[in-house]
Amino acid sequence: MVLMQTGVAMTDNAPATGPNVGQLILHYLKLEGVQHLFGIPGGGIMWMLDALYKARGDFHYVICRQETGAAYMADGYARMTGKPGVVLVTTGPGATNSLTGVVNADAAGSPLLLLTGEIAEALFGSGYLQEGVNGKLDVNAVLRGACASSAMITSGANAQTLIEAALRTAMGTPRRAAHLSLPWDVTLQVVAPSATRPIPATPAVYRARPAVADIAGVQSAATLLLEAQRPLILLGNGCRAALRDPATRAALTDLVEAGQVPVMTTANGKGVFPEDHSLSLRAFGLADCMWPYGWFGAGTDHVYDMLLVIGSGLGEMATDKWKPNLKPNGTIIQVDADARMIGRDYAIDLPITGEAGDFICRLSKAVPSGNWDPAKVASRSAQVAAIKATSPFADPASYLSDSAPIHPAALCRVLQEGLVGTPSAVLLDAGNCVGWGLHYLVAGPDLEVHPSLDMGPMGFAVAAVVGAKMAAPDKVCVALTGDGAFMMQGAEISTAQHNGVGAIWVVLQDNDLAMVSQGMEMVTSIPPAVPVKRPSWETMFSLGNPDLVQFAQGLGAKACSVTTPAEMAAALAAAVQGALSGQPQVIVAQIDRSAEPPYYIKH
Repeated sequence: MVLMQTGVAMTDNAPATGPNVGQLILHYLKLEGVQHLFGIPGGGIMWMLDALYKARGDFHYVICRQETGAAYMADGYARMTGKPGVVLVTTGPGATNSLTGVVNADAAGSPLLLLTGEIAEALFGSGYLQEGVNGKLDVNAVLRGACASSAMITSGANAQTLIEAALRTAMGTPRRAAHLSLPWDVTLQVVAPSATRPIPATPAVYRARPAVADIAGVQSAATLLLEAQRPLILLGNGCRAALRDPATRAALTDLVEAGQVPVMTTANGKGVFPEDHSLSLRAFGLADCMWPYGWFGAGTDHVYDMLLVIGSGLGEMATDKWKPNLKPNGTIIQVDADARMIGRDYAIDLPITGEAGDFICRLSKAVPSGNWDPAKVASRSAQVAAIKATSPFADPASYLSDSAPIHPAALCRVLQEGLVGTPSAVLLDAGNCVGWGLHYLVAGPDLEVHPSLDMGPMGFAVAAVVGAKMAAPDKVCVALTGDGAFMMQGAEISTAQHNGVGAIWVVLQDNDLAMVSQGMEMVTSIPPAVPVKRPSWETMFSLGNPDLVQFAQGLGAKACSVTTPAEMAAALAAAVQGALSGQPQVIVAQIDRSAEPPYYIKH
């Protein structure tokens, strides 16, 4: 690392009267349970690096290959732990390279703290290399427009206030991304806490979990739920953190089982209610399950008459462009911690602002099991069972296929079978891979599925799987990605190898940016009388047939190519075992290039 020192007197003398700003930041991160920070070092964070070096028994600074990947890794870490994912990068391009990953985490509700270097305050306005605030690149302004909060610590006097504010934002409800800019001379300044605000020993003194304010709304929701003939609960990604709590999860399960009320999730919320549960209708919206449509349209004798939405803003991906059949012939209740989400896309009959977990627990208590109408309960139980006797898949034959090259639906089947009974997490990248994973994977207690659909950046899962595996070393962590996305962030295999992280990448190789080529074919072509291939668009977005096995091997992974489901099953079993040694594992699957994911199902 080159430390640029022109015009600034440097000192390595630690302050004797209290912690400096860098040390204080690490104190707060330790309170939050953070053990890993992700980034790339540089002169702009020299004194944060010094503080980390002195505290190296408490923290691991993971040196990534590019700052966008570092932010994705921090996102993956946060998703597995519920703790803040922390990114530490230098000035200028260090900050701008991290931008996409930070925006993605903010949109996805992942708690993330970005720490960026800034030149010394004494040099502001002087034209120093990578000058930010007073130069052409105002990093604070860029980040303020990209995530929930952005501030620059300007002295030891305001450090405590700004650090706590950033953590309140990151760990609040909903969880968000926050940014702090650190001029290198300020990082060394002594922090002198006041008598009224000593340096805390627990996060409880500077942040709190909000409760549902509208108790009357909970009671109204309980009444409407009991009165409904054919209610349905839709859970969004805003429930994910709440339902990590066993008591909250049990309260929801008790409620829906007592009333035999079916549950579905949004695509981003996939798996927040186990999809192998008898009352799960799996995911709705983008590349959704077939089962919800049986509940929507079961005939005049069984009218869908109430929708309870918890933790979803009902945006495009959650509703697959606002499908009208989501609207019941009756009441819509929407519960969200962010009041701006309520009523944004559908007219709401009962709006309730509040934290998802608290609402679920209060609602469960407000609907005693003995208050349900037995006839309604029995009828709903029979209706759900009848729906679930049909296939949940748009193309069951492809799911069961043993053909070569491997059909992506069959690959998902093999992936599911290879992970059964093993605590696992599959992170879905952007592109066709997310459609296959959303539709054909079944998320349950042992298999978490994490898409990232609000921003939908290619390369997210490729890097995030490394942070996820670091956070959850006892889980099998898999990135399901396409070849285009894999090449965007595939260099982070080297980060995994260097740190002994046994993550697994399953790469769908079709030598095409197929989501784009297939989508362009659909929107620009008039359907011909005789179906034809799509050579023009496929050729336009060809990737040049790279050898991804050699690429992965060169970065330290154990890699292989597969063409059939049987080869995929064998390769996955070997990868799961090989990952135990800490070596990255890559499976490049040669897929059926004509297969189209279930984005375009007509219901």
